[in-house]
Amino acid sequence: MTQGEQAEHQVVITTTDGEDAAGVLAKGIVGARLAACVQVVGPIRSIYHWDGEVQDDQEWQCWIKTTGDRVAELTEWIKANHSYDVPEVVALPVLGGSPEYLAWVTCETRRN
Repeated sequence: MTQGEQAEHQVVITTTDGEDAAGVLAKGIVGARLAACVQVVGPIRSIYHWDGEVQDDQEWQCWIKTTGDRVAELTEWIKANHSYDVPEVVALPVLGGSPEYLAWVTCETRRN
């Protein structure tokens, strides 16, 4: 990919402070057709710098399967519906995979 080029499919990662919060986010994202699937993984241990200190917290991670053209709207949705002041939103390009699965992701992220 060249600079500025966007992958057709993306995996977006965010974290939450609880399993229930992750489930609410996941259902909202899929319900809004911003992703075909969200997998919730956790608990995980996150160590990070925040408010001038090193934090050590338990979090749940959401792996969000979507299309490149939905990432901007998905990012705004997460920011508007997340409990964190600055939620993690990291988009990773999908460089390959099952054509059938990727077609399903595309189909499920289209509004009816």
